[in-house]
Amino acid sequence: MSRLLLPCAALAAALLAACTQVNVHGDPQAYVRAQDAPARLRVATYNTSLYDEADGGLIKRFEAGDDNARKIAAVLQQVRPDLVLLNEFDYDPQQRAAELFQRDYLEVAQPGGGEALRYPYRYLAPVNTGVPSGLDLDGDGQSGDAARGDRARGNDAWGYGLHPGQYGMLVLSKYPIDAAAVRSFQTFKWANLPNARQPRDPSTGKPWYSAAVWPQMRLSSKSHWDVPVKTPLGVLHFLAAHPTPPVFDGPEDRNGARNFDEIGLWARYLDGGSPSWLCDDQGRCGGLAADARFVIVGDMNADPVDGDGVPGAIRQLLDHPRVDSTHVPRSEGAGERARGYGFARKGDIATHTGDFGPKAGTLRLDYVLPSRGWKVEGTGVFWPKAGTPDAKISEASDHHLVWVDLAK
Repeated sequence: MSRLLLPCAALAAALLAACTQVNVHGDPQAYVRAQDAPARLRVATYNTSLYDEADGGLIKRFEAGDDNARKIAAVLQQVRPDLVLLNEFDYDPQQRAAELFQRDYLEVAQPGGGEALRYPYRYLAPVNTGVPSGLDLDGDGQSGDAARGDRARGNDAWGYGLHPGQYGMLVLSKYPIDAAAVRSFQTFKWANLPNARQPRDPSTGKPWYSAAVWPQMRLSSKSHWDVPVKTPLGVLHFLAAHPTPPVFDGPEDRNGARNFDEIGLWARYLDGGSPSWLCDDQGRCGGLAADARFVIVGDMNADPVDGDGVPGAIRQLLDHPRVDSTHVPRSEGAGERARGYGFARKGDIATHTGDFGPKAGTLRLDYVLPSRGWKVEGTGVFWPKAGTPDAKISEASDHHLVWVDLAK
């Protein structure tokens, strides 16, 4: 059973949530302090690249002292989001990595950062990466096992990973999380999505996944979470995900199709209503309520116009009638880096968030997309120009933090 620590006022909710795979940490005094907070929310997403190929390896690195973790913490201390999703942060059921990162990195003023930063609340839960499926998912005729090597084993996990929890997700919040209302879609079956883009062998036109595998295949490569947060501006549904990169496959483009449909799951969720096929891990069915305010966050691994993704993948969200995508975060550093690489890009290079070196260039992959009805007071990408004092801490990950300021 997962661990649940919440303010006393949420005890009843906690008892219900403890029956699910919800992991929430909370500070009993935080809600009182939150009442004096300004009526503005800074919401962010950050692919931190804080993962390790060994199970428990990230914990050991944190215990020994990790320079990249210090830089990631320094960025967070500068930007100081009220609510942030960290992608590629290895999950462990005891929350040891999350606790160490909070205590030894965020709560310690870092070189190049700002004042110590404390998040009284957090949410984390199991993800599909590295979890053995027991099936042949990569089509090589064998199911993954240690004897066949790391890559083969990772390819046959529900989401690519070398151990359960690799490339996990972590939500950090200054405000209480409604644990009983959290919804996760870790085990949602890809085949249950209407009009799913079932991968096909282009040489034969036949389905790429076998008839035995396809009905069992999970859609989410990590997980999809709806995390309701009780902010001073009202309840905000924090919709977090990290779809698979649309590469590392073959001519069947199974990862491209999966990326498209992972993004599409949130679009269907925003459609609302009570579709019987849209059921979460707790058995609750239906989409997001029509009057719910939300922010979609995460490394979506999809650029609006460039890159290797299926055309239109991220437009499922950018063009959704409930999403306000008119405020696009930008930075000086992104444009500078993109011009240095010299790749021909159709999109606005100043909006790029990911940097994959001289062989792949830069792309816009990370998003903070608020629902309509919020007042957007500011946006940004923490990607300073080369040679500036902040440039050193911004290179700890191949992605850069994206933030949006919201008000009523």
